[in-house]
Amino acid sequence: MTRVTTTTTDLWHHYGRARAAQDHAVPDSFRWAWDQQDGPGPEVLGDLTGKTVADLGAGAARHAAHLAVHHAPNRIDAVDASPAQHSTATALYNDLAPHLHFVHADVVAHLRANPGAYDVLYSHFGAVDFTDPRELLPAAADALRPGGRLVFSTLAHYLSGKPAQPDVAAVEVPAKTPEGESATMHRWVLQEHVWTKVLDQAGFTDIRVEALPAGDGPRTAATLLVTSAPPPETGPGNAAASGRVSWASGPRCVRVRVS
Repeated sequence: MTRVTTTTTDLWHHYGRARAAQDHAVPDSFRWAWDQQDGPGPEVLGDLTGKTVADLGAGAARHAAHLAVHHAPNRIDAVDASPAQHSTATALYNDLAPHLHFVHADVVAHLRANPGAYDVLYSHFGAVDFTDPRELLPAAADALRPGGRLVFSTLAHYLSGKPAQPDVAAVEVPAKTPEGESATMHRWVLQEHVWTKVLDQAGFTDIRVEALPAGDGPRTAATLLVTSAPPPETGPGNAAASGRVSWASGPRCVRVRVS
């Protein structure tokens, strides 16, 4: 079968479709770890009451639905570029509007178009994993309000067990086109110090990395749970956008490991 690499077709067309057909419930909670069995949960995001939040690469929006129902935000934007995932999310949780809002858009483009719009941004193995962080993180910094927070979970190593990348480099991972043809997409699986570096270069402060251990079972993986705050000056012209922040200034990071 022909194998193609593409950035225009919907490589998320098949993802989660079987579950979506059978499970329409709003989850009771969610966990940041890869296996979603234990470890930290939504409390990492802080008090969301009355806040404006975005789920970056929301997929079927199950995590966003949980937060909309149980954590009283003003609004959660479930942002995803995949037509299929956007359609699935809308079909599952459209009744949660207006607190849950579905945005069919490229995440970077959406963030750039909404400077200073959000109190909290998060990605649960979502857009942060599948978007060049040198584009996504500066856009996220600009989209956050003063005192805001970016939280994301990402693989600490490849599912094969291979170590994460020691620099900002993507690898190609398997995917399928809507027609079922084999394809690949880019995924960023980076070491802790690399995430710290690119966050610092984007202007983020108070960078904290928590290592969550792998659970039992096949294709399990350890997780990096990363939290950070935006630059003191947000919006266009902040420190990251003007180039005043550099890695040479030293990362502003606290590293935490959970065993």
